[in-house]
Amino acid sequence: MLGYTFRKGLLDGIPIGIGYLSVAFAFGIFTVANGLRVTDALLISMTNVTSAGQLAAVPIIAGGGMLSELAVSQLVINLRYALMSVTLSQKFDKTVRLLDRFLIAFVNTDEVFAVAMMQKEPVGRHYLYGLMLTPYVGWSVGTVLGAVAGDVLPDIITSALGIAIYGMFVAIVVPAARASRATAVCVLLAAALSCTFYYVPVLKTVPSGFVIIICAVITAGIMALVAPLPQESEVAERA
Repeated sequence: MLGYTFRKGLLDGIPIGIGYLSVAFAFGIFTVANGLRVTDALLISMTNVTSAGQLAAVPIIAGGGMLSELAVSQLVINLRYALMSVTLSQKFDKTVRLLDRFLIAFVNTDEVFAVAMMQKEPVGRHYLYGLMLTPYVGWSVGTVLGAVAGDVLPDIITSALGIAIYGMFVAIVVPAARASRATAVCVLLAAALSCTFYYVPVLKTVPSGFVIIICAVITAGIMALVAPLPQESEVAERA
């Protein structure tokens, strides 16, 4: 058995890294299409490893938005990673130190979290660093390739390729919405609020970053009241 070594983590991370190449490629195209440079796209991907947060940040940066707007939007969008990191920390063995926890949390994406949590035994820092490395490289390389392609390819091609980033979100949202009526209502409510801000003249002046924050907070608040998640005790009783 290979054990939870750096090499095993590296091998487990290869499929994630390959998958990130295509998504990051679309992000790179999206970034340069909004007027940013290739180096800007790479810097964003290397310092903020989260597709949703990066996509929300680009229009704010390109539009000259306020730093507070950018910071709060990132906090709201990426808050779930804090919860995921707390959960993942319960899986660590004694080799994971305080500095390791910060570095691991930095690349604790949904896919990295899922693979790490699937392991039967506690995992150490060597395995986790291997698991994070390939996705991080794949995300960064994909961003550069997409950004360069966005600079050299004709507009009609880059526009077509740019649709891939929206296709990714459709692929994430649709299965969850089909599996849960509450999730479907949540998605529709968020979309309706977003359209309201886009089409109503008075609300249209609100910066895009704050629109994301407002829609997320209002939707989450309404759904927490209308369709709260069952407590662990309730789930146990049903089982």
